[in-house]
Amino acid sequence: MSKPKPPAVKTAPRLRKVERTTTDDVHVQISDSPHTTERTPAPSPEGGRYVYGIIESRETVTFGKMGIGGTGETVYTVQHKDIAAVVSKTDLYIFDPTRENALAHEHVIETVMKTHTIIPMSFGTVFRTDDDIREVLRSIFASLKDVLKQMSGKVEFGLKVNWDRDTVIEELKREDEEIRHFHQEITRKHLQSTYFARMQLGRMIEKSLTERSSVYVREIYEELRGCCVASRDNKPIGDKMIMNAAFLIEKEREAEFDEAVNRIARKYGDRLNFKYTGPWPPYNFVNIRLKLERGQAS
Repeated sequence: MSKPKPPAVKTAPRLRKVERTTTDDVHVQISDSPHTTERTPAPSPEGGRYVYGIIESRETVTFGKMGIGGTGETVYTVQHKDIAAVVSKTDLYIFDPTRENALAHEHVIETVMKTHTIIPMSFGTVFRTDDDIREVLRSIFASLKDVLKQMSGKVEFGLKVNWDRDTVIEELKREDEEIRHFHQEITRKHLQSTYFARMQLGRMIEKSLTERSSVYVREIYEELRGCCVASRDNKPIGDKMIMNAAFLIEKEREAEFDEAVNRIARKYGDRLNFKYTGPWPPYNFVNIRLKLERGQAS
Protein backbone atom coordinates (compact mmCIF):
# COMPACT_ATOMS: atom_id res chain seq x y z
CA MET A 1 0.00 0.00 0.00
CA SER A 2 1.50 3.35 -1.02
CA LYS A 3 2.17 5.75 1.83
CA PRO A 4 1.01 9.38 1.55
CA LYS A 5 3.10 12.24 2.77
CA PRO A 6 3.01 12.42 6.58
CA PRO A 7 0.53 15.00 7.89
CA ALA A 8 1.75 18.19 9.51
CA VAL A 9 -0.12 17.56 12.73
CA LYS A 10 -1.01 14.37 14.53
CA THR A 11 -4.73 14.65 13.94
CA ALA A 12 -4.44 14.10 10.17
CA PRO A 13 -4.93 10.39 9.39
CA ARG A 14 -3.29 7.86 7.17
CA LEU A 15 -6.55 5.92 6.86
CA ARG A 16 -6.62 2.34 8.17
CA LYS A 17 -8.62 0.47 10.89
CA VAL A 18 -7.80 -0.75 14.49
CA GLU A 19 -8.36 -0.73 18.28
CA ARG A 20 -6.89 -0.10 21.72
CA THR A 21 -3.86 -1.66 23.33
CA THR A 22 -2.40 -2.20 26.77
CA THR A 23 1.23 -3.18 26.31
CA ASP A 24 4.75 -3.36 27.62
CA ASP A 25 5.64 0.33 27.79
CA VAL A 26 9.28 1.23 27.23
CA HIS A 27 9.13 4.94 28.08
CA VAL A 28 12.39 6.87 28.29
CA GLN A 29 12.10 9.96 30.45
CA ILE A 30 14.51 12.70 31.41
CA SER A 31 12.91 15.15 33.80
CA ASP A 32 14.96 18.13 34.91
CA SER A 33 12.02 20.22 36.11
CA PRO A 34 9.68 22.32 33.97
CA HIS A 35 11.06 24.26 31.04
CA THR A 36 11.49 27.99 31.01
CA THR A 37 8.17 28.98 29.43
CA GLU A 38 6.08 28.52 32.57
CA ARG A 39 6.38 32.22 33.33
CA THR A 40 6.95 35.20 31.11
CA PRO A 41 10.60 36.28 31.29
CA ALA A 42 11.75 39.90 31.35
CA PRO A 43 12.48 41.47 27.94
CA SER A 44 15.98 40.88 26.61
CA PRO A 45 17.80 42.92 23.94
CA GLU A 46 19.06 39.62 22.47
CA GLY A 47 15.62 38.06 22.26
CA GLY A 48 15.44 34.33 22.96
CA ARG A 49 15.95 30.88 21.45
CA TYR A 50 13.07 28.53 20.68
CA VAL A 51 14.20 24.89 21.03
CA TYR A 52 12.61 22.24 18.79
CA GLY A 53 14.65 19.18 19.69
CA ILE A 54 18.04 17.52 20.15
CA ILE A 55 20.12 15.74 17.49
CA GLU A 56 23.62 14.32 17.12
CA SER A 57 25.95 16.67 15.27
CA ARG A 58 29.46 18.05 15.76
CA GLU A 59 29.06 20.76 13.14
CA THR A 60 26.62 23.65 12.91
CA VAL A 61 23.71 22.72 10.65
CA THR A 62 21.10 25.07 9.20
CA PHE A 63 17.67 23.88 8.06
CA GLY A 64 16.26 26.97 6.35
CA LYS A 65 14.10 29.96 7.23
CA MET A 66 11.09 28.36 8.91
CA GLY A 67 11.24 29.40 12.55
CA ILE A 68 8.12 29.63 14.70
CA GLY A 69 6.38 32.95 15.22
CA GLY A 70 5.75 33.94 11.61
CA THR A 71 9.09 35.75 11.21
CA GLY A 72 10.81 33.07 9.13
CA GLU A 73 13.92 32.99 11.30
CA THR A 74 16.68 30.57 10.30
CA VAL A 75 16.59 27.23 12.10
CA TYR A 76 20.11 26.21 13.15
CA THR A 77 21.95 24.08 15.71
CA VAL A 78 23.73 24.94 18.96
CA GLN A 79 26.43 22.35 19.76
CA HIS A 80 28.01 20.79 22.80
CA LYS A 81 30.52 18.11 21.79
CA ASP A 82 28.58 15.84 19.40
CA ILE A 83 25.02 16.75 20.39
CA ALA A 84 23.12 19.83 19.32
CA ALA A 85 19.88 21.65 20.00
CA VAL A 86 17.79 22.65 16.97
CA VAL A 87 16.73 26.27 17.56
CA SER A 88 15.59 29.53 16.03
CA LYS A 89 15.72 33.07 17.37
CA THR A 90 12.54 34.46 18.86
CA ASP A 91 11.19 37.02 21.29
CA LEU A 92 11.07 35.94 24.93
CA TYR A 93 7.44 35.12 25.61
CA ILE A 94 5.10 32.20 26.09
CA PHE A 95 3.86 30.77 22.78
CA ASP A 96 0.16 30.07 22.54
CA PRO A 97 -0.51 26.60 21.08
CA THR A 98 -2.41 27.97 18.09
CA ARG A 99 -2.76 25.94 14.92
CA GLU A 100 -0.24 28.19 13.16
CA ASN A 101 2.35 27.80 15.91
CA ALA A 102 1.79 24.04 16.20
CA LEU A 103 2.20 23.61 12.44
CA ALA A 104 5.41 25.65 12.48
CA HIS A 105 6.80 23.56 15.35
CA GLU A 106 5.87 20.30 13.57
CA HIS A 107 7.22 21.47 10.21
CA VAL A 108 10.67 22.09 11.67
CA ILE A 109 10.74 18.68 13.35
CA GLU A 110 9.58 16.91 10.17
CA THR A 111 12.29 18.69 8.17
CA VAL A 112 15.00 17.69 10.63
CA MET A 113 13.72 14.09 10.70
CA LYS A 114 14.62 13.67 7.04
CA THR A 115 18.32 13.65 7.88
CA HIS A 116 18.64 13.15 11.66
CA THR A 117 17.20 11.29 14.61
CA ILE A 118 15.57 14.06 16.63
CA ILE A 119 14.45 13.98 20.24
CA PRO A 120 11.55 16.46 20.28
CA MET A 121 11.15 19.13 22.94
CA SER A 122 7.79 20.08 24.40
CA PHE A 123 5.98 22.84 22.50
CA GLY A 124 6.99 26.29 23.71
CA THR A 125 10.48 25.57 25.09
CA VAL A 126 12.37 28.88 25.11
CA PHE A 127 15.81 29.88 26.43
CA ARG A 128 17.50 33.25 26.53
CA THR A 129 20.76 32.62 24.64
CA ASP A 130 22.82 30.02 22.81
CA ASP A 131 25.18 29.88 25.80
CA ASP A 132 22.28 29.01 28.10
CA ILE A 133 21.40 26.12 25.80
CA ARG A 134 25.01 24.89 25.78
CA GLU A 135 25.03 24.93 29.56
CA VAL A 136 21.97 22.69 29.68
CA LEU A 137 23.44 20.34 27.05
CA ARG A 138 26.58 20.04 29.16
CA SER A 139 24.63 19.35 32.35
CA ILE A 140 22.68 16.36 30.96
CA PHE A 141 25.02 15.32 28.15
CA ALA A 142 25.24 11.65 29.17
CA SER A 143 21.45 11.29 29.47
CA LEU A 144 20.84 12.89 26.08
CA LYS A 145 23.45 10.64 24.45
CA ASP A 146 21.74 7.59 25.92
CA VAL A 147 18.29 8.63 24.66
CA LEU A 148 19.64 9.44 21.19
CA LYS A 149 21.27 6.02 21.05
CA GLN A 150 18.03 4.27 22.06
CA MET A 151 15.93 6.22 19.55
CA SER A 152 18.39 6.08 16.64
CA GLY A 153 16.77 4.74 13.49
CA LYS A 154 13.31 4.57 15.06
CA VAL A 155 10.06 6.44 14.41
CA GLU A 156 6.66 6.57 16.05
CA PHE A 157 3.30 5.70 14.54
CA GLY A 158 -0.08 6.43 16.05
CA LEU A 159 -2.99 4.01 15.85
CA LYS A 160 -6.57 4.83 16.88
CA VAL A 161 -9.49 2.42 16.62
CA ASN A 162 -13.16 3.31 16.85
CA TRP A 163 -16.30 1.23 16.74
CA ASP A 164 -20.00 2.01 16.37
CA ARG A 165 -21.14 1.41 19.93
CA ASP A 166 -24.85 1.19 19.07
CA THR A 167 -24.18 -1.36 16.33
CA VAL A 168 -22.10 -3.48 18.70
CA ILE A 169 -24.85 -3.35 21.33
CA GLU A 170 -27.40 -4.58 18.79
CA GLU A 171 -25.01 -7.41 17.88
CA LEU A 172 -24.74 -8.37 21.56
CA LYS A 173 -28.52 -8.44 21.89
CA ARG A 174 -28.64 -10.91 18.99
CA GLU A 175 -25.54 -13.00 19.71
CA ASP A 176 -25.20 -13.16 23.50
CA GLU A 177 -27.71 -15.72 24.76
CA GLU A 178 -28.06 -14.26 28.26
CA ILE A 179 -28.49 -10.68 27.01
CA ARG A 180 -30.90 -11.75 24.25
CA HIS A 181 -33.06 -13.73 26.67
CA PHE A 182 -33.13 -10.95 29.27
CA HIS A 183 -33.96 -8.31 26.64
CA GLN A 184 -36.80 -10.43 25.26
CA GLU A 185 -38.25 -10.91 28.76
CA ILE A 186 -38.26 -7.16 29.40
CA THR A 187 -39.83 -6.43 26.00
CA ARG A 188 -42.48 -9.13 26.27
CA LYS A 189 -43.64 -8.84 29.89
CA HIS A 190 -43.64 -5.07 30.52
CA LEU A 191 -43.24 -5.73 34.25
CA GLN A 192 -43.54 -3.02 36.88
CA SER A 193 -39.90 -3.72 37.69
CA THR A 194 -38.86 -2.92 34.12
CA TYR A 195 -36.77 0.07 35.28
CA PHE A 196 -34.62 -2.10 37.53
CA ALA A 197 -34.51 -4.85 34.92
CA ARG A 198 -33.27 -2.36 32.34
CA MET A 199 -30.62 -1.20 34.79
CA GLN A 200 -29.49 -4.79 35.14
CA LEU A 201 -29.53 -5.24 31.36
CA GLY A 202 -27.42 -2.10 30.97
CA ARG A 203 -24.82 -3.49 33.37
CA MET A 204 -24.75 -6.77 31.47
CA ILE A 205 -24.24 -4.95 28.18
CA GLU A 206 -21.45 -2.77 29.59
CA LYS A 207 -19.67 -5.85 30.91
CA SER A 208 -19.94 -7.57 27.53
CA LEU A 209 -18.74 -4.44 25.71
CA THR A 210 -15.66 -4.30 27.93
CA GLU A 211 -14.95 -7.99 27.35
CA ARG A 212 -15.36 -7.73 23.59
CA SER A 213 -13.18 -4.62 23.43
CA SER A 214 -10.47 -6.40 25.42
CA VAL A 215 -10.55 -9.33 23.01
CA TYR A 216 -10.17 -7.04 20.00
CA VAL A 217 -7.34 -5.14 21.67
CA ARG A 218 -5.47 -8.28 22.64
CA GLU A 219 -5.75 -9.76 19.16
CA ILE A 220 -4.61 -6.56 17.47
CA TYR A 221 -1.66 -6.11 19.78
CA GLU A 222 -0.59 -9.74 19.30
CA GLU A 223 -0.63 -9.13 15.55
CA LEU A 224 1.58 -6.03 15.86
CA ARG A 225 3.90 -7.17 18.66
CA GLY A 226 6.40 -8.85 16.39
CA CYS A 227 7.26 -5.78 14.31
CA CYS A 228 7.43 -2.99 16.90
CA VAL A 229 10.14 -2.10 19.42
CA ALA A 230 7.75 -0.77 22.06
CA SER A 231 4.22 0.54 22.46
CA ARG A 232 2.41 3.02 24.64
CA ASP A 233 -1.26 2.95 25.52
CA ASN A 234 -2.95 6.34 25.74
CA LYS A 235 -6.41 7.05 27.11
CA PRO A 236 -9.17 6.57 24.51
CA ILE A 237 -11.21 9.66 23.67
CA GLY A 238 -14.99 9.28 23.84
CA ASP A 239 -17.25 6.20 23.91
CA LYS A 240 -16.47 5.10 20.36
CA MET A 241 -12.69 4.85 20.69
CA ILE A 242 -11.42 1.54 22.01
CA MET A 243 -7.72 2.04 21.20
CA ASN A 244 -5.39 5.02 21.27
CA ALA A 245 -1.87 3.67 20.99
CA ALA A 246 1.60 4.71 19.88
CA PHE A 247 4.14 2.27 18.47
CA LEU A 248 7.90 2.68 18.23
CA ILE A 249 9.12 1.16 14.96
CA GLU A 250 12.53 0.65 13.40
CA LYS A 251 12.53 2.60 10.14
CA GLU A 252 13.65 -0.43 8.15
CA ARG A 253 10.57 -2.36 9.34
CA GLU A 254 8.00 0.31 8.46
CA ALA A 255 6.67 -1.62 5.45
CA GLU A 256 6.30 -4.73 7.62
CA PHE A 257 4.35 -2.74 10.22
CA ASP A 258 2.15 -1.24 7.47
CA GLU A 259 1.28 -4.72 6.24
CA ALA A 260 0.52 -5.96 9.76
CA VAL A 261 -1.86 -3.04 10.36
CA ASN A 262 -3.62 -3.63 7.05
CA ARG A 263 -3.88 -7.36 7.71
CA ILE A 264 -5.60 -6.86 11.06
CA ALA A 265 -7.84 -4.17 9.53
CA ARG A 266 -8.98 -6.58 6.82
CA LYS A 267 -9.74 -9.18 9.49
CA TYR A 268 -12.18 -6.89 11.29
CA GLY A 269 -13.73 -5.44 8.14
CA ASP A 270 -16.40 -2.82 8.85
CA ARG A 271 -16.68 -3.61 12.56
CA LEU A 272 -13.75 -1.36 13.45
CA ASN A 273 -12.48 1.90 11.99
CA PHE A 274 -8.68 2.33 12.08
CA LYS A 275 -6.79 5.63 11.82
CA TYR A 276 -3.04 5.29 11.36
CA THR A 277 -0.67 8.29 11.43
CA GLY A 278 3.06 8.89 11.11
CA PRO A 279 5.95 8.67 10.94
CA TRP A 280 6.61 10.97 13.90
CA PRO A 281 9.56 11.51 16.19
CA PRO A 282 9.16 9.50 19.44
CA TYR A 283 6.82 11.93 21.24
CA ASN A 284 5.24 9.19 23.35
CA PHE A 285 8.48 7.48 24.29
CA VAL A 286 10.69 10.38 25.34
CA ASN A 287 9.76 13.16 27.73
CA ILE A 288 12.44 15.82 28.12
CA ARG A 289 11.64 18.96 30.04
CA LEU A 290 14.51 21.38 30.46
CA LYS A 291 15.29 24.27 32.75
CA LEU A 292 18.47 26.29 32.95
CA GLU A 293 20.30 25.72 36.21
CA ARG A 294 23.66 27.38 36.80
CA GLY A 295 26.45 24.95 37.60
CA GLN A 296 29.96 23.74 36.84
CA ALA A 297 30.79 23.40 33.15
CA SER A 298 32.26 20.04 32.20
